[in-house]
Amino acid sequence: MKTPAWQRKAGQSPSGGLNAAGRASAKAAGHNLKPPAPAPKTKAAAGRKASFCARMSGMKAKLTSEKTASDPKSRINLSLKKWKCP
Repeated sequence: MKTPAWQRKAGQSPSGGLNAAGRASAKAAGHNLKPPAPAPKTKAAAGRKASFCARMSGMKAKLTSEKTASDPKSRINLSLKKWKCP
C-alpha cells in the first residue's frame, strides 16, 4: 500500500506546503487542512496566517539544524515564503 500523497512528493507543492492532491489525501486521513492564506481577505484568514507564521517560525528556530534553517530550498523555508511570513 502506498503512503498518502501528503507524505510523498506527489502531494507537496514545489513552492512549499501541500498542493490540492496533498490536502485531499490529508483530509481522507482525518486532517482538516485549508489552502494557504498569503493575502488574507477576512479576519479569520488573517488570524490563520498570524497563527501559522508564529507556529512555523518557532518550529524553524527550535526543530531545525543550522544547515536546514539557512537552506532556501528546505520545506519549512519554502512554506514560510509562500505564506509571506515576515
